[in-house]
Amino acid sequence: MHHKGRNPHHWEYWTDISPTEHRYAAVPMPRRYLAEMICDRMAAGKTYHGSTYKDSDPLDYFLHGSAKDAMNPQTAKELTHFLTQLRDEGEEAMFASLKKWVREKE
Repeated sequence: MHHKGRNPHHWEYWTDISPTEHRYAAVPMPRRYLAEMICDRMAAGKTYHGSTYKDSDPLDYFLHGSAKDAMNPQTAKELTHFLTQLRDEGEEAMFASLKKWVREKE
């Protein structure tokens, strides 16, 4: 947890005590860090899968893991959107869309 709790491109960094539920709850990630998380997931996939990496790997990993159930619902929705675009349209299209989306709120 040390790495994830101190690096804002991990969704675990964006948890805080909920004043209403009195437990840790995930809050929405800022766009900049969500974009970094997408890049981190792609890089990890390319590292672990090597020459067998496919643009669908980051989405498959996310959908079959437990993070989607623990992270903020809006963050999960946005992450799913971009990883789906990566799978369906490829890196170039996804990065163009992601870059525009991040800049919308700067």
